[in-house]
Amino acid sequence: MTLAKERIIATVTVAHPLEPLNPDEITAAVAIVRQEKSLGASFRFATVTLNEPTKETVLSFKPGDAIEREAFLILLDNATAQTYEVVVSLSQGRVKSWEHIPGVQPPIMLDEFMECETVVKASQEFRDAIAKRGITDPDLVMVDPWSAGNYGIADEEGVRLSRALCWVKANPTDNGYARPIEGVIPVVDLNKMKVIRVEDYGVVPLPPQDGNYTPEYVKNYRQDLKPLEIIQPEGPSFAVDGHEISWQKWKIRVGFTPREGLVLYTVSYTDQGEERPIFYRASLAEMTVPYGDPKPYAYRKNAFDVGEYGIGSLANSLKLGCDCLGEIYYFDAFITNSRGEVAQIENAVCLHEEDFGILWKHMDWRTEQTEVRRSRRLVVSFIATVGNYEYGFYWYFYQDGTIQYEVKLTGMVSTAAVMPGEVPQYGTLIAPQLNAPIHQHIFNVRMDMAIDGPNNSVYEVNIVPEDDDHNPYGNAFYAKSTLLPTEQAAQRLIDPMKGRYWKIVNPSKTNAMGYPTAYKLMPGENTLPLARPDASVINRATYMTKHLWVTPYSAEEKYPAGDYPNQHPGGVGLPAWTQADRSVENTDLVVWYTFAHSHSPRAEDWPVMPVGTIGFMLKPLNFFDENPANDVPPSPKSHGSKQACCG
Repeated sequence: MTLAKERIIATVTVAHPLEPLNPDEITAAVAIVRQEKSLGASFRFATVTLNEPTKETVLSFKPGDAIEREAFLILLDNATAQTYEVVVSLSQGRVKSWEHIPGVQPPIMLDEFMECETVVKASQEFRDAIAKRGITDPDLVMVDPWSAGNYGIADEEGVRLSRALCWVKANPTDNGYARPIEGVIPVVDLNKMKVIRVEDYGVVPLPPQDGNYTPEYVKNYRQDLKPLEIIQPEGPSFAVDGHEISWQKWKIRVGFTPREGLVLYTVSYTDQGEERPIFYRASLAEMTVPYGDPKPYAYRKNAFDVGEYGIGSLANSLKLGCDCLGEIYYFDAFITNSRGEVAQIENAVCLHEEDFGILWKHMDWRTEQTEVRRSRRLVVSFIATVGNYEYGFYWYFYQDGTIQYEVKLTGMVSTAAVMPGEVPQYGTLIAPQLNAPIHQHIFNVRMDMAIDGPNNSVYEVNIVPEDDDHNPYGNAFYAKSTLLPTEQAAQRLIDPMKGRYWKIVNPSKTNAMGYPTAYKLMPGENTLPLARPDASVINRATYMTKHLWVTPYSAEEKYPAGDYPNQHPGGVGLPAWTQADRSVENTDLVVWYTFAHSHSPRAEDWPVMPVGTIGFMLKPLNFFDENPANDVPPSPKSHGSKQACCG
């Protein structure tokens, strides 16, 4: 006689369908799958996150409505090398779907990183290789498990691989990135957690200098800094209800996934009493870091930090006064480790306000009356550490309806060693015998647009000179708008010489002057990928070759390089979907924007590089009838000032 298993049901109450899974729900989802599918110890949990309800469910939701809660899981069985996608109904306590996804590799998980380092250090073949370089203590070695990519090598087909890069410390608190173990590549089967070979391309001496930067090493800090305080004696101007933020006229819902990190939902701006939607969902959908060194052991060096590692799972726990300053509200994030245990990232997302200089100003020289308004912006951010690099991801919301996305790049350049006297062609000497290879950081943000409602169109706008027939004095120019009606037509590049931007328009809504309501996407710094078109990294990340992509909304189309870029040969994601050349005119559409920073390192980037920034802006374009920030009040006398502000 067999006993019926007791059904596990997560009895939780949430206020909104998009509330992230809480620890009880995560625990229940893992337990339900383990019980129903009799999972053994060989299964790893790559992802446990909210299975987002349909857009229709979310947009029609009213407080008090019953909410069907579901979890989405990605599982990897180390024993069989098989990957599964699972949907669990938490409300019903059962597995709703279980699907084997053949031929894919889930992202490398954080505990795989740690286990990989352990097995590399224990490998006798690796110990022999580092002994040739005078390294006798493996405990001082740092092992960074990098993804292996896909280069069509038959022996690697179906094997879950990492090609690790290694450095060595002079002592336990030393900065190991100052001393690369050049040309030694341990290759690890992550399913078997076994070193399958150690590639050794010849001895290069360790660079001689350290690169230490912590207080125990830096003794002569500058002494002339006076305190600078950010105070809000009455507290912040925002309010938080669960994961919904209200600030000025903005409403923003915050989410968090292990893959994307911070996700924003249902962003709207209240104008004359009407809550006007701008986008439904926005997140960093992929980022790729290709390196430019063609050496036999370096050409495979590239990373997909969203799809191969999960940028959210690498988020920092932020610290008041260091990462964020002022009156701060933090959101915790709850994910799992690969064994399905709940992992809490305290203070994963930071919410605060910042002064941002002048919002608007005018002096009437006839009346001598001056009016000035100070700009304030709301900041929603998180920071992730990916091996040597730190990335800060910031959404800014302004009082005039502007939205800005910014990535801050800091941390350490990934280093390599060169022979004494060698000047590297594909990098920069940042210390004796220490090379910082040239590379790019390429980001793609997915924005499910909803300008004044679900049906939008996209136009490209170029500033062009008028034809001679209508330009007798040669001075005329104007903004020329061109509809991008299909997916193929909407694959576009920036052109700063034409002042190019793209506007997302609601063709059925107009402002007081009769213009269709719109937001314009304004590019910032940008470039194109520099690898050859036939390079592996281009095949795997074809999204990098266009700055703008537009697709009709599809719940299944989430990631520009596909669902499983780890070791995938490519050809999936945006290049595959857009082959259909579907209409993107007056429909529910998604805008994908790609932006790239080419980093040729400099001496000043070592040992820790000062922050560099890159991003874009979304500005209202005839969305309002006039400046929506006209009603921002004059600033009161500020702390420490001698007089009140003008106004």
